Amino acid sequence: MLVLPKGVRHIPHCLSTDAQRALVEDIRAVVADAPLFTPRMPRTGKEMSVRMTNCGSLGWVTDKDRGYRYQTMHPLTGKPWPPIPDMLLKLWEEFSGYLHPPEACVVNFYRDSAKMGLHQDRDEEDFDAPVLSVSLGDTCLFRIGETTRSGRTVSLKLDSGDVIVLGGAGRLCYHGVDRIYPATSALLKNGGRINLTLRRVTRPTVS
Repeated sequence: MLVLPKGVRHIPHCLSTDAQRALVEDIRAVVADAPLFTPRMPRTGKEMSVRMTNCGSLGWVTDKDRGYRYQTMHPLTGKPWPPIPDMLLKLWEEFSGYLHPPEACVVNFYRDSAKMGLHQDRDEEDFDAPVLSVSLGDTCLFRIGETTRSGRTVSLKLDSGDVIVLGGAGRLCYHGVDRIYPATSALLKNGGRINLTLRRVTRPTVS
C-alpha cells in the first residue's frame, strides 16, 4: 500500500466526467483572456517544458531577469488575470480546510514530453494555507518526497479528475511530474494534461 507523506492527501476521481468537461470549458475561457506563455528559469533563461497561465488576483510567473514571483498582470498582455472559476473555489472550500480563499490558480499545460522537476512551492507568504492541485486530461506520474531534496520519494499516477492537497506537515514537500502517459484520456481534444494549482499567496489580515 502506498503511504503518502504526512499532510498530503490524494482524492482520486474527485470530479465526474461532466464536471471535468465543464471545468475544461472554464479554463478555455481563462486562456482566451490570458494566453498560455512559456516560463523561463531564473538566471539561465532556459525554457520550461510546460506552458502556463494564471487566474485569480495574483499569478505566478518566472523569467530570466526577475525570477520566481507573483504579480497582478499577465507578463505579455499586461492585463489583470481573469477570475478563478467557481468550480475551483468550491473544491477549495470543500478540501482545503482553510478559511480564506485562494488568490492564485496556476494553469500548467503539459504536452506528451513535458515534465516538472522536484520543487517546493515556497514563493508564498502564507504556508499555513495548503496547495490544492487538480488534474485534467492524460494521466501523469507524480512524485512526492519529504521537505528536504534528499528525502525519500514515492510515486503515484494521477488521473483526470484527481485532486491532491499538500497541507500541514506536507505543505513544503518536494514534488514533481516525471512523465505524461499519452492518450490515456479523451478529455482534451488534442491530448495532453492540464494541472490547476490553487494557492493562497498573502497572509490574511487579522481583524
